[in-house]
Amino acid sequence: MLMKHRLLLIRHGESTWNVEHRLPGQLPGIELTAQGRAQAQRLAAALSGLPLSAIISSPLERAVETAEFLAEGRALTIQLEPDLMDIDLGHWSGQNRDSLFQSDPTWNAFVRNPTVAPEGVETFPQLEQRAVTAVERWLKKDATGAYPAFVTHSDVIKLLLAHYLGLDAGRARALRIDNTSVSVVDMNAGQQPIVITINWNPQPGWVHLSTSTLEKPQSEGHVVGD
Repeated sequence: MLMKHRLLLIRHGESTWNVEHRLPGQLPGIELTAQGRAQAQRLAAALSGLPLSAIISSPLERAVETAEFLAEGRALTIQLEPDLMDIDLGHWSGQNRDSLFQSDPTWNAFVRNPTVAPEGVETFPQLEQRAVTAVERWLKKDATGAYPAFVTHSDVIKLLLAHYLGLDAGRARALRIDNTSVSVVDMNAGQQPIVITINWNPQPGWVHLSTSTLEKPQSEGHVVGD
């Protein structure tokens, strides 16, 4: 009998480089801020009633730290999946995003169209292929169970959602994926995947609108990286 799956696609909590507007790519050693740990703890509490069957994480520290909060109180071992790592930004990794927008036309072109990239930088179609292959490989394992949580990065989640929604990879950049948000996809063998929710957050920002938020809408969700 073929198993049904409900996938939880979870972005890591706020990292130190999120705050600094630096592009992490696949660089190691980038950890959660105090706010990021609080976000992860709040998310774990919000999901505590769900019967998670597996927790599969990108091996990058910011994702693993987030996954550890989800694993607390559950008889689950965090499984590491290298193909869920963040987009490989090559020579742009570690650079300040705001400075690149001002000084690097190649970066601006890539943000506008991430289906094309300079040598050494991963394109959105390449990222989509490795992320979808990884998720579907895990779904074929009986031990993964029906309710797996995949803890990963913004662009990875965008491309997974684009795939299951039937969108071209280039359109994925328009999706917004906040720190510690959850996107849910139902998978039934022989049927089209159903995206249940995108960017659900246990503490959604729109509930606490401020004047500054209304005057200057945030655009982080549309920017490549992390």
